[in-house]
Amino acid sequence: MEQDRVTLVPDASLNSPVAMTTLGLGALTTGLFIIGEVAGTGVLALPRAVVDTGWIGLVIIIFGACMLGYTGVILGRCWTIVKERFPEKYAGHTRYPYPAIGYEAFGKIASNAVRFCVHFTMFGGSVVFLLLAADNLHTLFSKSLNFCLWPPIITLFLLPLCWLGTPKDFWVVATGASISTGIASFILFIQVLLEIPAEPPPHTPPSVTSFFTAFGTIIFAYGGHGAFPTIQHDMKDPRRFYISVLFGYSTTFLMYFPVAAAGYFVFGDRFIELNTDNILHVISKGPINTIVTVMIMVHLVLSYVISINPLFQELEEVLGIPLNFNWKRVVSRTVVLLLVLFTGETIPHFGTILSLVGGSTVTCLTCVFPPLFYLRLNTMADPTGKWKKRELTLHNKIILAEITMVGVVGGVASIFSVIYSMATGQSQFTVPCYVNATGAHL
Repeated sequence: MEQDRVTLVPDASLNSPVAMTTLGLGALTTGLFIIGEVAGTGVLALPRAVVDTGWIGLVIIIFGACMLGYTGVILGRCWTIVKERFPEKYAGHTRYPYPAIGYEAFGKIASNAVRFCVHFTMFGGSVVFLLLAADNLHTLFSKSLNFCLWPPIITLFLLPLCWLGTPKDFWVVATGASISTGIASFILFIQVLLEIPAEPPPHTPPSVTSFFTAFGTIIFAYGGHGAFPTIQHDMKDPRRFYISVLFGYSTTFLMYFPVAAAGYFVFGDRFIELNTDNILHVISKGPINTIVTVMIMVHLVLSYVISINPLFQELEEVLGIPLNFNWKRVVSRTVVLLLVLFTGETIPHFGTILSLVGGSTVTCLTCVFPPLFYLRLNTMADPTGKWKKRELTLHNKIILAEITMVGVVGGVASIFSVIYSMATGQSQFTVPCYVNATGAHL
């Protein structure tokens, strides 16, 4: 692949030059990448999350969209600041932008913490996407084929797509993922409304454990931050990333909220009775169910390619694999996909993984690191005088502190709740596919 051509252009907001590529993604296309990365799993899982939190879960969904949209914006500002201050160091293609932000803010320890969280999130999220896609195919074909055979089939299909280089090489994938999710969420919302019962369904009061487990699910549904700097880095003008975030999160919210609210008020405890996290298992079978299943499956398969790409790039940087297409890239990415497949076959239930990843590393990447890094980068001053610290207003500091606190408290409580529910048998558990020959799951 050809290296990006870099031009230094003035940035009025920073009063100094910022690196801008003459070849790359526009703001709208980047917004489609954000939708493709973020939206999808939430359409299926948020109705159950609201059931587990009670009606307050709808408020959390609204609050989550605003909070994580804001942290996405400030994360983009962090990368802009880093590129503005170190134009030579981060000129051209950078495979590890999020860890680089951590390094420039707090040093190597922060960089390694970010790197671990990105890897764990991308890997865990890819497992979730793989299992959900397999579950959709399993349901679509009337369960005629053993569930455990679908993940390997999907992995084989995804291999060529995952060999593509960086986000700007597969913008069509982002467009397809966004459109398929939009269609699915609209049709799903209409189908749920058609099933409004004569009497309101029962709603079991949420427990502390179910509440914070669902918190992890909601955070996961909005948590694409691990890939944001990688996507932003491929933009023509990285300073316009805030436009992409606002477009991406507002669109995602419009997909999520109607389905989550309708699913909660129409179905209620049916999720608990059927012991499922997936609304497709609750709505009536028929043409609508089939169309939604196909659309969501398309999104999941395409989102898989987007979400796992930062992990590929990090690994290739460590292994010294060149940027151009080569056999080393093929081998390294194939090995990663096989590890994802093995994990999915070992834990063939997406709900537990989704809540655990959402409450741990996704919370760090979305609610903890961006405020801390943004605060640090703005208050730093260069000893040589190349740049001066930028004072933040008191209300900005309070907002950053509150978001960090919500992330820490909510994340710790969510992790504890998931582990507790697993230990006490409240979470669904399925033996590995290679142990359970019947392929029963979910």
